Amino acid sequence: MHQYTLLRSKRKTMSLEISKSGVVVRAPLKLPQSTIDAFVEQHAAWIEKHILATAKRHEAERLNKLTDEQITELKARAKEILPQRVTYYADIMGLMPFGVKITSAEKRFGSCSPKNSLCFSYRLMLFPEKAIDYVVVHELAHIKHKNHQKNFYARIAEVMPDFKARRALLKK
Repeated sequence: MHQYTLLRSKRKTMSLEISKSGVVVRAPLKLPQSTIDAFVEQHAAWIEKHILATAKRHEAERLNKLTDEQITELKARAKEILPQRVTYYADIMGLMPFGVKITSAEKRFGSCSPKNSLCFSYRLMLFPEKAIDYVVVHELAHIKHKNHQKNFYARIAEVMPDFKARRALLKK
């Protein structure tokens, strides 16, 4: 059985998470330890798979560290390209974001605030144009649909029928 950190709280379900420090199990306050152990054992294959994936990702990040000069260049490109792409697709989609901001986010390429302000990580500039456009359309779609349900993806597909192939580019 895998070693894990147990975090109990006022919740109704259990969850597993692979963090930098290892496996984290979140569980309800009064759930028996034996039930938690059985849950971890049941998900041993999932845990192993995700520990390996996390280790590979951390190794790739270590090998692909960007220099300050590269970061500056990527940020400049993002500030030049992304507002243009947002304007282009916002016109097609009939949407109007409140603003566009470039960030240094490491775990997400883009986000849409409740007030419809769009943020994009400069790291998006490391990907092909098709992938960049997908993220732009994805975040614009959040102006109308604040979730990832069927109507959200249907809206993306109206503008970008090949969005699944474009999204796959972000995972490489």
